[in-house]
Amino acid sequence: MGTLLLFGLGMTEILIIVLVILLLFGGRKIPELMRGLGKGIKGFKDEMKETGKEDIGKKEKEE
Repeated sequence: MGTLLLFGLGMTEILIIVLVILLLFGGRKIPELMRGLGKGIKGFKDEMKETGKEDIGKKEKEE
């Protein structure tokens, strides 16, 4: 069993997950999938920042 714990997963479990992903999607599709995931995360972060700015603006108007 691996010694690295990431979200409660050891190194062996992480390697198995990576191998399954490689088998399902193939090496050529993985960069495309990761690019899409990155864009999704970036969009989520941008929306969270905008929501925070709107909340600050509302608090300033209330005072």
